[in-house]
Amino acid sequence: MSIADVLRRIERTVIVTIFIVMVCLYFGSVLLREFGGTAASDFGWLEELVSLLNLYLVFLTAGLALERGRQVSVNSWRDAIAAKTGLPLRKIIDFTGFVMSIYLVWLGWKMCTFVLAMGQRNPTLEISTAWLYGAPTVGFGLLALRFLLSGLGRFDRFSATAGEH
Repeated sequence: MSIADVLRRIERTVIVTIFIVMVCLYFGSVLLREFGGTAASDFGWLEELVSLLNLYLVFLTAGLALERGRQVSVNSWRDAIAAKTGLPLRKIIDFTGFVMSIYLVWLGWKMCTFVLAMGQRNPTLEISTAWLYGAPTVGFGLLALRFLLSGLGRFDRFSATAGEH
């Protein structure tokens, strides 16, 4: 089992766990609003936590979606250009995606460190606002890894069987 396989299993486990926790928290929030009376106002933080978890869910799934070939692309246009020009368009796309993702990781890291230094806190959850910027930082890091692995030929995200990982 490769490191990429271990990472993929960890990602899947974390993503499914986040989703289940989100559903349970939101369900609990609905029940509290419906039946909790005045006590429901003490649990207003539940929806804020679900929103934060949803942010992580979106960014953590981006790398897996890319690996499985589930990203939005115009395959016929891309392949036609590559055939006519002879350019290694898929490698160029992977390299460009890698560079862009690394840049977004760097921006996210800068935002995290800035917010930590400023001491900004989420008033509802009473946590550092840096947690908000941690989601895209980690998510684009995982996306950069997938672009790199695809560019190095470790998997073929362009093939029809890419979704069988």
